[in-house]
Parts: sequence; structure tokens; C-alpha cells
Amino acid sequence: MSQAPFSPEWLNQFTDPYAVLGVSVAADERRLLKRYHLVAKRLHPDVQTAQAPEQREFVQQVLTKLVNPAYQRLKQEKNRSETLATLRFKVRRLSRDHQLNLEDEASRRLLKVPEAEVDVAYEHALEQLSNRQYSSAADFERCTQALGELNLAYLKRKMGDAIIREKRSGLIGASAPKPASEPQTSPKPESSSASTYAERHYQRAQEYLKAQNLAAAIQELKDAIKLEPHNSHYHCLMGQAYLHNKLTGMAKVHFKQALRLNPQHGVALKYARQLQIDLTTPSTPRTKPAASSPAPAQLPQQGRLLSRLFSKR
Repeated sequence: MSQAPFSPEWLNQFTDPYAVLGVSVAADERRLLKRYHLVAKRLHPDVQTAQAPEQREFVQQVLTKLVNPAYQRLKQEKNRSETLATLRFKVRRLSRDHQLNLEDEASRRLLKVPEAEVDVAYEHALEQLSNRQYSSAADFERCTQALGELNLAYLKRKMGDAIIREKRSGLIGASAPKPASEPQTSPKPESSSASTYAERHYQRAQEYLKAQNLAAAIQELKDAIKLEPHNSHYHCLMGQAYLHNKLTGMAKVHFKQALRLNPQHGVALKYARQLQIDLTTPSTPRTKPAASSPAPAQLPQQGRLLSRLFSKR
């Protein structure tokens, strides 16, 4: 180790509480608590009884001097916002001064991946590092430093975003594929991670709409469309969200786009007639039909459900 463990110089290497816990900078309170319980259980003295005395002492010190303070710092939303603001300021300062030097290969790769794959690549790299983080004293130091760099690289890629929205969970199936018998509500011909991640945003948007949380639904759909801009279902649901938020102009834009991508989209056609959208302009899809994911089987029913829900308001 470069410095004596738990000396001020050594502790100064681990000032990012997200890296110490091995959790995403976009983690919400529940995700943080889940990760903290996992780490604290692994480092509990009762689990370390078979280890050498030096290892038990190291683990105990890590738990009390780093892990517990990191969780205490992040468990409150206000403190998370302040911590994230500090990290983002650090990234801007280092970038401005051309001093953002990343040594870990995963962090350097993250700076180069396509924009649509940033979140997916970040979650995969984070999971791989956090799984090894508490295997040994050497792994803790190496992986925690790498996680700190990974967070900086991710925030560097997100410098154009006004906020980093918190998420309750990471990727579905990031470490292992789903069992073949597990039901899938919206099968897609493409099985890329980006498509899976976009679908999760879409599903969360549906839940937010049912709860009449329009702002959250719109933000989720913006993320989904950013990952899959040629998905007619995402544009159609965005149109519904804007319409119920009384932003008729924006709603028309997305209904039109949905119909450009899929002229036979039943829900979009219904709203187009309702809003008297001019459909005389040829609406040839901009992409091949196969590139647009097939409609989920339950979509028309969901469209009717949302219409009934909001008509009661």
C-alpha cells in the first residue's frame, strides 16, 4: 500500500462516499441502504472470525472509519445532493485545468463509449468493481480508487445534464441473464443492453403516469428516447404525458413522430384524431419497420387505462 493504512494520507484517497460503498452516484436512498447492508454484513466481526488478527483489525477499521461514515453522509437526500455537487465541481475543475488523469482502464473506456451506451457501460463497470471491492485489503484499496475514477468519468460524460436523477436500481441482468422461464412483458427483437435500459425507463414512465406524476414520467421518457430515438411507443407515451400536462403543442410533436415511425400505431392515431393533427403529409417511417420494436401486447389496453385515469381528473 502506498501509505500506512488509516493514516490521514491513506484515508484521503477515499473521499468519495459513493466509491467507498461501491454504489452508483445515481443511487437513491433504498439502493444505498441495500448496498450498505450488504457491505456491513460482509465486514461484520462475526463473519471475520476465521481471518488472521491483522485482517480482522483492517476490516473493522474500514467499517467504522470509512463505510459507516460514507453511509451516514449519503443517507439524507440533502447530503447526497451536496456530495454530488462537490464531485461535479471537481470534474469541471479538473477538466478545465486538463488534470482529469484516469488510470483505470474501465474509466478510460467510459470516456469513449457512444452517448447512448454511457449509463449501461457505467453500471456494468461499477458492478464488476463493487463485486470484488471487499474481497481483501488489497482489493479494497485498488477497487475503491478505481470506483472513484469511474464516478469522475461518468460525471464527465454527464456534464451537459443539469441534474443526475436518482435511480432505485441498476441494470436488469447486468451480471447474469434472466431465466428463460421468466415472463417478459415487452419482447424485442433487439437484446442490447441499451434497449433493455430504455425499456426500464419506459416501464417506470408508465407507473409514474398511473400515479399522475407527470414530471417524473416525462423525464423517464426523455431518457428512453435518448437511448432509442426511433421507438414509436416511447414517443406516443410522451405525447400522452405532455397532453395530460396541458402541453398540447409538445404532445402533437410526439404523436406525429410516433406516426412517422409507425403509421399504423393505434394509440397515436386515436390521439391524432382527437387533437385534429394533420396527417395528410406522407408519414413514411424514417427507419425500416424492423428497427422499431414491436408494440407490447398490453399497449392498447394501457392507452385506454391512462385515458380513463386522466379523464377523471
